[in-house]
Amino acid sequence: MTIRLGYQIPNFTYPGATGGQIFDTVVAQAREAEGAGFDTVLVMDHFYQLPGIGTPEQPMLESYTTLGALATATSAIQLSALVTGNTYRNPAMLAKTVTTLDVVSHGRAILGIGAGWYEREHHDLGYEFGTFGQRFERLEEALTIIAPMLKGEEPTVEGKWYQARNAMNNPRHRDDVPIMLGGSGEQKTFRLAARFADHMNIICALDDLGRKVSVLKQRCEEIGRDPATLATSYLASVHLGGGARPGTFAGQPEEVAEQLHEKVLGQGVTGLTINMIANGHEPGVVAAAGAALKPLVS
Repeated sequence: MTIRLGYQIPNFTYPGATGGQIFDTVVAQAREAEGAGFDTVLVMDHFYQLPGIGTPEQPMLESYTTLGALATATSAIQLSALVTGNTYRNPAMLAKTVTTLDVVSHGRAILGIGAGWYEREHHDLGYEFGTFGQRFERLEEALTIIAPMLKGEEPTVEGKWYQARNAMNNPRHRDDVPIMLGGSGEQKTFRLAARFADHMNIICALDDLGRKVSVLKQRCEEIGRDPATLATSYLASVHLGGGARPGTFAGQPEEVAEQLHEKVLGQGVTGLTINMIANGHEPGVVAAAGAALKPLVS
C-alpha cells in the first residue's frame, strides 16, 4: 500500500506544551488522523525547525525515534519520514532502522528518502554537506545498498561514498517495504524514482505540477517501467478557517477539498499529503480534514 491520504506533522511548537507534553500532542494528532481515514502519518527528518515554519531553535523531534514511538501508539496507519535526509545516516544503518520500524509496527513502515538540502543542520551538527551533484551521487549509491537490504538480499557495494559487504538485515516483517522519494528534479530525482521507488512525493509550485507529472511518466517509460506502477503524491499546507499564511489551501473543509481536487488531483497526482501547521494540534481539526478529503482518494 502506498500513500493515498497522508497527514504530515512538521511543527512541534504547541501552546503551553513542553517536554513530554509535545509528544503527547503528536500522539493525539496521529490517533485522530488514523480514526479519520488518513492512511499515513509522516514527520520531517530534520534537527532544526525549517525556515518558513519557524525558527531553528524551536522544538524538533528526531524522526525515527518519533515514528517508533508512534508505532506503539497507533494500530493501522502507515508511518514514514517525509523525507529522510540521506546525508544524515549510513545507508545500511538506515535500511536496518526502517526495517526495525516495520517489525515494530507489524508492516506499516515506508522509507521516504531524499538527497538532503538544509545546509545549516549539516554545518552545525557536523555532517558533510558537499555539492548538489555529490549529494545525488550519494543518494544513488545509498539506494543500491538500501533497496536490496529491504528485500532481504545481502548487497556488497564498494562505492565512492559508501561500502557494504554482504550486509545482512534481520529480522524483517516483510520483503517489500515501500520506498518513496521526495523532490522535484526532473533529471536526477525522477530518474532515481523510476529506478528504485514505489512512490514519488512531488515537491514543486502548483503551476509546475502538471508538467512534473508528465516528466515523471517519461522517466518511467525511458527504462521500460509502466508509469502506473509508480504512485505519486503532493504535499499541501492546509488551514481550516481564516487567517492562513500565503501558499496555503484555506477555507472550510469542503472548500479545501474542492481546491485540492482541482489543483492537485486534477493534475494526475494519485495521492494527497497535507499538513496543518497552524492548528492541526487542536482537537477535531484533523478529523474534519479527513472527513472532507477521504472521499477524494477512495
